[in-house]
Amino acid sequence: MSAARQADSFPRFPLFGAGALIALTIAAAAFAPVERLVPQTRPVAERMLRFEDQPDGGVAVIDASTKRKIAVFAPGTNGFVRATLRGFARERRRDDGGPAAPFRLTRWADGRLTLADPVTGRHAELEAFGIDNERPFAQLLTAGEPR
Repeated sequence: MSAARQADSFPRFPLFGAGALIALTIAAAAFAPVERLVPQTRPVAERMLRFEDQPDGGVAVIDASTKRKIAVFAPGTNGFVRATLRGFARERRRDDGGPAAPFRLTRWADGRLTLADPVTGRHAELEAFGIDNERPFAQLLTAGEPR
């Protein structure tokens, strides 16, 4: 019986090796400096924006500092923009945040474009969704400004 038991057991050396590898991986992740994981960059353009639903189904974009309408997304267009804003609005409703607070659109020195909600802390790295989805947001940085 002991011979059968010995034949069925797994060699201990690979088990100890796997356990040591798992422990080292967890320790490395726990003690890795976070600063190196997050790119350090500065904003090069920023705009505070409010988005308002229109009676016809469009979405008006308001510059929060001037209170001027700078763009309108017509009904049935800009699906990515609408989906992104719906997600942000859902988070605000869940956190009991109202629609009046503006969102922060930021172009970073490294080329990234982010939309952030100061109310909920949520943000979206817009370039991750492709240039065609990022473009309508990028155009809002300068929309309505004199040329």
